[in-house]
Amino acid sequence: MPIINRIGDYHEEMKEWRRHLHAHPEIMFDCHNTAAFVVERLREFGIDQIETEVATSGVVAIIEGQGEGPTVGLRADMDALPMPEETGLDYASTVDGAMHACGHDGHTTMLLGAAKYLAETRNFKGRVALMFQPAEEGGGGARVMVEEGVLDRHRVEHVYALHNLPGLPVGSFETVAGPIMAAVDTLNINITGKGAHAAYPHEGVDPVICAAALAQNLQTIVSRNVNPMDQVVLSVTQIHTGTVHNVIPDTAMLQATLRTFKTDVRDMVVHRIAEIVAGTARAFGVTADYCLEDGYPATINDPDMTKFAANVAAEIAGEDLVNTDAAPSMGAEDFSFMLNECPGAYLFIGNGDTAMLHNTGYDFADDASVHGASFFARIVEKSLS
Repeated sequence: MPIINRIGDYHEEMKEWRRHLHAHPEIMFDCHNTAAFVVERLREFGIDQIETEVATSGVVAIIEGQGEGPTVGLRADMDALPMPEETGLDYASTVDGAMHACGHDGHTTMLLGAAKYLAETRNFKGRVALMFQPAEEGGGGARVMVEEGVLDRHRVEHVYALHNLPGLPVGSFETVAGPIMAAVDTLNINITGKGAHAAYPHEGVDPVICAAALAQNLQTIVSRNVNPMDQVVLSVTQIHTGTVHNVIPDTAMLQATLRTFKTDVRDMVVHRIAEIVAGTARAFGVTADYCLEDGYPATINDPDMTKFAANVAAEIAGEDLVNTDAAPSMGAEDFSFMLNECPGAYLFIGNGDTAMLHNTGYDFADDASVHGASFFARIVEKSLS
């Protein structure tokens, strides 16, 4: 079965929605205008069970089916990125320093398209909870929604989400059972030595040398402590120290990102970080402290829900355009907080030959909207039949 014909009829309307959202991006939890646009559309569809200001600016809407049954949750993220747009499009961002460079404008549009169809047909039993979420890009809006009781309050039993993927043909889907996106944590290390004139280094204790050594020593964790069959990335991304060329500074700071899939592997890496920071500091005669900021947990797809979702995607796209053996990504996704609470699946949908995500030249492919909306609608109809 291809895309739902009725949703195909919405294509031009969905394109208008998406391009409006693209031109008016909002960042993190400050998605109030986006939420207002979503609520206006939902009311036009005849949906009146709407919660606003969820996780500050999120929206949760409930569509009742025809008869008793469970609740299925569908999630779309709404926030943009704090970066400039360089697409030159007629509908490019009108907000300086903000851009929909990850396609959340498209994700919101796909869920709105599904909402319009489901509100019109209601060809299912039970309920669907439409969750329009702020702050996926670093704020953990999904975590806040969970903490505010959205899943519990609406008795959501299964949850699903889509994310566009440049390079994958429009109309295609891919996913994998089990881990699909990595956990992410942020490492901060502060080094304190003793400043001195650069001409007399023996009179000080140089934190710069220690910082350089730490940047290298930390890499040995992945190369020598992690089983090569496990997937771990530890990247030092910032080193800040000093002010002028002829002064050895008192302090230095490093920042790094840690990405893992397995809890036990993460625990081992964290243990080795502590040992290496302490040991390297002693070797150079400085003091050093570190903290690890917990980020998003790994996104783990439920095997049964993933198989079900892939079968639904195959009905829309055809089996040849659904890959169920996608390589897990070292990127992170806060939908993981929802999957930690109830089973579900996260899938990628093709965005075609476009610029990559988080790129100033990126744009969501409008032709993908009808495929994503059809997927969401069929998930509801098939699981609540």
